[in-house]
Amino acid sequence: MSNKQRCYFVIDMKSFFASVECAERNLDPMTTKLVVADESRTESTVCLAVSPALRKLGVRNRCRLFEIPKSIDFMIVPPRMKKYIDYTANIYGIYLDYFDKSDIHVYSIDECFIDVTDYLKIYEIKPREFAKKIMKEIETKTRIPCTIGIGTNLYLAKIALDITAKKTRDRIGYLDQKKYIKTLWNHRPITDFWQISVGTAKRLEKYGILDMQGVAKFDEELLYKEFGINAELLIDHAWGEESCLMSDIKSYKNKSKMITSSQILPCNYTFNEAKLIMKEMIQSGCYELAKLNYSTNSIGIFVEYGDKRGEGTKGNIKMSSTTNLYSVIIKYVLKLYDKIVSQNRFVRKLGFSFSSLVPESQEQYDMFTDIDNIFKEKQIVNSINRVKDKYGKNSLLKGLDLTKMATQQERNDSIGGHKSGEGKNAKK
Repeated sequence: MSNKQRCYFVIDMKSFFASVECAERNLDPMTTKLVVADESRTESTVCLAVSPALRKLGVRNRCRLFEIPKSIDFMIVPPRMKKYIDYTANIYGIYLDYFDKSDIHVYSIDECFIDVTDYLKIYEIKPREFAKKIMKEIETKTRIPCTIGIGTNLYLAKIALDITAKKTRDRIGYLDQKKYIKTLWNHRPITDFWQISVGTAKRLEKYGILDMQGVAKFDEELLYKEFGINAELLIDHAWGEESCLMSDIKSYKNKSKMITSSQILPCNYTFNEAKLIMKEMIQSGCYELAKLNYSTNSIGIFVEYGDKRGEGTKGNIKMSSTTNLYSVIIKYVLKLYDKIVSQNRFVRKLGFSFSSLVPESQEQYDMFTDIDNIFKEKQIVNSINRVKDKYGKNSLLKGLDLTKMATQQERNDSIGGHKSGEGKNAKK
């Protein structure tokens, strides 16, 4: 069956984290004023979710606590990532009652794509009726409201979700190519469209392009000159076209391997305080490399500052060794950190990446390396990983993890950088 004849759903849980917290309290997420945020991090902490009732009052998603007007009476609840994952698993179970997993692509914790083409015939049902049925079952079993985009290709289904569904009373949007051109070609801002970033919008604006019709009617040669191969996708999307199928997503395998981690600090850290956090993160990253049986010879780090003066700094360094050992890697990281990070500015966010990963069996060391020491350190790391797997990540800690400004213990109790809702940091 061709792409034009297919039918896709994109299902998104409305203000998912906030809706879960409302459901847990037997509250209606559509009327309850609630935000999910770790207020122990100060009023500058980012709200992970804002309930639909607050959004109707103009409170934007991902705002900071202090930005919410004092005149609004609302609840603040701490994040519980483990609880949200449990809800996601339950919702995925509902999908499996109707669809094979090969036709489901989980896009994020609260959003998924489903190819429903063949199931419309199986259940003898029309797309909108089917969407309403799925929506009702999710709300009945989990009390979580959702929004659904329906499209004749994956892109149109996503746009139907992001733009069209917001204007319908039943929270369901539908787009085919003809309707897309008729109703959304002149929609602004252009950044409302999937994969159009602020940077892309600024580059388009140089040519007087402010909407998708502008992209579609513009000189393709100039677009390719400006965006390179990415212009092809931009032009296809301007016309509402998308060649990618669910089978393409399922068969895709990322050739590059990388481990990355970042964190937003609870307050502004000095140069040396942030260096301690970088040490913690690299140590944790090295344990992860060893656990996965990978090694690296390429490291990148970045920092963002708390004073909002200009952009952050980032850099990369190649090692003479290919390894996963902290004792080797940290020397390069600290050398790079001292070189690129300003000593006169406060750090608020930092992170690292290990790239060019290879199997641990392909490790390489220079001729001055003591191989006996390498072997001993690997034995220690493997023992540490076994203990952590059995008794928890905080069962073994290094001295630097116990210092005042350290964050690793808290991060060990978190999921995706946010509180899991379990462990010693959980609120009862």
